[in-house]
Amino acid sequence: MKIEKEAEELSLKADRWLYLAVVVSVATVTSTALDWFLQGIPTDFVVPLLDRPASVSTLTYLATIYGCGGYVGCIGLRKLLYERQFSVEFLMAAASVGAGLIGHLFEASVIVFFYSLAEYFEGRIEDRARGTIESLSSHIPDMARRVEEAQERQVRIIDVLPGEVILVKPGERIPLDGKVLEGVSYIDQSIVTGESKPLLKKKGDDVFAGSLNNTGPLKVRVIKVSEETLVARIVRLVIRSRGRKANLERLTERVAKVYVPAAILTAVAVAVLFPIFLGGEMKTWMYRALILLVVACPSAFILSVPATIFTATTVAAKRGAIVKGGVYIENLHKVTSVVFDKTGTLTLGRLKVTDIEMSDKESLLLSYAAALERYSTHPVAEAIVKGASEKGLNLSAPRVDGVTEIPGKGIVGIVNGLEVTVGNVELIRERVAKPGSGFEVSRECDLHSRVCVSVDRKFVGTICVEDKARDDAAEAVRQLREIGVYTVMLTGDTEHVAMKMAQELQLDEYRAEVLPEDKQRIVDRLRTDGGLVAMVGDGVNDAPALAASDVGIAMGGSGVDIALESADVVLVKDELVRIPYLVRLSRLTMKVARENVVISLVTKLALGALGLLGLTPLWFTVAAGDDGITLLTLLNLLRIIRLRD
Repeated sequence: MKIEKEAEELSLKADRWLYLAVVVSVATVTSTALDWFLQGIPTDFVVPLLDRPASVSTLTYLATIYGCGGYVGCIGLRKLLYERQFSVEFLMAAASVGAGLIGHLFEASVIVFFYSLAEYFEGRIEDRARGTIESLSSHIPDMARRVEEAQERQVRIIDVLPGEVILVKPGERIPLDGKVLEGVSYIDQSIVTGESKPLLKKKGDDVFAGSLNNTGPLKVRVIKVSEETLVARIVRLVIRSRGRKANLERLTERVAKVYVPAAILTAVAVAVLFPIFLGGEMKTWMYRALILLVVACPSAFILSVPATIFTATTVAAKRGAIVKGGVYIENLHKVTSVVFDKTGTLTLGRLKVTDIEMSDKESLLLSYAAALERYSTHPVAEAIVKGASEKGLNLSAPRVDGVTEIPGKGIVGIVNGLEVTVGNVELIRERVAKPGSGFEVSRECDLHSRVCVSVDRKFVGTICVEDKARDDAAEAVRQLREIGVYTVMLTGDTEHVAMKMAQELQLDEYRAEVLPEDKQRIVDRLRTDGGLVAMVGDGVNDAPALAASDVGIAMGGSGVDIALESADVVLVKDELVRIPYLVRLSRLTMKVARENVVISLVTKLALGALGLLGLTPLWFTVAAGDDGITLLTLLNLLRIIRLRD
């Protein structure tokens, strides 16, 4: 895969810097040892520019400086010519070669050593962050057992097409996304969803590539080609997330574009003008100018923010939450309100018919309602269809024509020549010519989700359905309130249903009988009240509100494909407790990023001032002022990795 090739190239690049550091360190130690043993015995060769006889150690130093430093300089020169920017490599090479030219050979060698070592650690830490996600791909087998006419055949996964059937034996990983066709088994899908416990999978259940089949053989009907499996798409999304930069990232890049040229011009002025106007030896001011060149290196400053944010996105992905860019990490840390859709988000979305009140012919009218609801994918519709099936009603018998679904209200159609309306009270009032007399809806039914039914424009009764809150919904709301986030629930259900759920979960606010377009308006209102707003929904019915919010969070468990495309953040496994975790992660991430920026800027300015006054040596500026700070900022990232759920 292309991603794996990029990871391999990144690893090789880091290793090259390690080899360079080893070469420089060996050469430096050798040169120092030769100085001590031979006590600077000169040769007949006179070093150009230095204008002095060269000892063996001097020649070793020069070979190291101009060989290794020249390699670094070529990289920097290429970036200067083709990308029009002063890179870290260019500045470090200039500082090393310049130090060698004025006779500071040891420090010139140390510059290249520290820089190479820092680049190695930087590459390794970045490679490790990428590897956290890219390692998902390594869990996908290269081969699959394709079932052809009751026979098994080993084929490459890239040759397996959607619709074909594969066999997965116990102890093997599932090679492709699909649905279980035959068999029952416990599946460990922790690498995909972060779920710690194996899940029981049976006929009709979804399974994901990379998951481990634990107990029984499964026949799986493939639904995705290898490049479009959930794991492959997660990896691509996280890698591409680096393109959606946070505002703080863009700010540091803009500052660096001004800061670096300003520092270089200052260094040139110190080397050329200061000896003229302030006096002193040219060599002394050249040395101090080189210190400013080292201080001008922006690696620690520029690296601090993107490395921090990318680490946060990889950590979140490992825990089953896909964040599509640094801008959403930045927005999450400013979120003051989280808006939840009710059905399928705060609740399981598995509604169940609890009561039926019909004026006449209950079974016939229920079959009419269910026959019409077969054309809807709404959870209420699915519950009515399931309830009718459990009563043994034949849903395919009634002839259905002219079906029209009215978002947020219900569905209308012609069933066996009669106009049937199934929906909320508002829709029934619009469609019914005259409500039936003497029919009252029970108070008990009103406490659940009430679906009204009319036939031939006459109100005939209600079907009551009930839903359960998710196991972690109350805990997620509690954690959000603990960290100061305001929680709101929006639902199209009645006031009684909404109030009962809001009290059960201890939400700060709820809105009942809300239409899809009303959700967007409420989100806009919360935004104007102050702070950013996150909207949590299923990624389908809540699309306008998700788009209007500052961070749209979709529950991916029941609709991963749509969620991956429509939302800013996707909860691969439908765990609401991931939301307060993401808020805490984003707050820590931005705190670490700001700390790294401040540390790098303050340290560089301080060392630049001390170097200009001649109070710090060049080697110390390299060790502490650029490479040291770079390593320190990278180590600071460990706080993000260690954040607990």
